[in-house]
Amino acid sequence: MSSRPSTPDNAALDRVVAQARRDAEQRGHGYRERALKMYPWVCGRCAREFTRANLSELTVHHRNHDHDFNPPDGSNWELLCLYCHDNEHSRHGDYTGVAAADAEDRHVAATAHPFAGLRSLLKRD
Repeated sequence: MSSRPSTPDNAALDRVVAQARRDAEQRGHGYRERALKMYPWVCGRCAREFTRANLSELTVHHRNHDHDFNPPDGSNWELLCLYCHDNEHSRHGDYTGVAAADAEDRHVAATAHPFAGLRSLLKRD
């Protein structure tokens, strides 16, 4: 039996593209676009400058770590490059212990016993 690839549903693809455009426009009114209009495109920690070519590497950091607190004056935001943003969240996790608690939740005990029969092999007769 041969399976032929199905032809794409152009109407469905058009709906997906239209929804993506609406979502992008809505995000344009979000805090990222507002912050990019409000602040210079420079990382607040390492002072790296950004252009349209690499703007996707510049993130909006919430100073109080509450993504729902977005005052219109931008007082809870700072622009950070990806590296400084990751560093900031790592430091915050180290300080609060949140990252360590998450890591403990994901910890799975090992089930393999690779040296189980080693003692019997090392016994002297």
